[in-house]
Formats: sequence, C-alpha cells, structure tokens
Amino acid sequence: MASTQQPASSGSDGQRYAANNDERKRKRMESNRESARRSRMKKQQHLEELMSQLTQLQNQNTIWRERIDAVGINYHGVDAENNVLRAQMAELTERLDSLNSLTRFWADANGLAVDIPEIPDTLLEPWQLPCPIQHNTSFC
Repeated sequence: MASTQQPASSGSDGQRYAANNDERKRKRMESNRESARRSRMKKQQHLEELMSQLTQLQNQNTIWRERIDAVGINYHGVDAENNVLRAQMAELTERLDSLNSLTRFWADANGLAVDIPEIPDTLLEPWQLPCPIQHNTSFC
C-alpha cells in the first residue's frame, strides 16, 4: 500500500507544482499589467505637464513679441521726433549764425565793440551732452 500512495502523492505534488506555477505566472502577468498601467499613466501625466508648459511658454512668447513690437514702434516714433528736432536745430543754428554775422557787420559799421559768443559745440553735437542718470524708463 505504501507504494500505491507514493505515486498518488507524486501526482498530487505535480498538480500542486503546476497549480503554484500557474498561480505565480498569473500573479507575474497581473503585476506586469499593473506596472505597464502605472507606466502609461506616468507617461500621460508627463505629456500633459509638457503640453501645459508648452502653452505657458507660447503665451509668454506672445507677450514678449508684443512688448518688442511696442518698443520698436516707440523707437521709430522717438527716432522720427529726433530727426525733426535735429532739422529744427540745424535751421535755428543757421539763423543764429546769420543774425550773429549781421550783428558783427552792424557793430563794425558803427564802430561798436560787441561780444558775440560762439555757439557751443555741445549745442551743435547734442549726442556729446552728458546724460543725467534718471530712474524712469524714458530716454535722456
């Protein structure tokens, strides 16, 4: 009888081994599925974060482009105004030179001594004027 139980015991061990092996295989597959699901979720979350960051950077880019355009428009306006002022200064300087010449001629003709100061170079070349330090955003 002992010999008949041994094969039955061996068959039972084989079935338990197969059942345990199937159970481990099932658990491993379930664990792998869960790990893959977590990996997909993590990847999706990362993608959403990147898309959010992209939108934010695009918005910032638009704001900076608008600011740059506004500064460019402001620059062109200031440049045009400077050109007008330079032309006016050149005209006034020419008129002043003419008036000074007439005054010298009149003074010489009448025997008078008239001290007519020369136009300072800083008025003729305003870009050489010292620029005071200002704490606002306007140009000097």
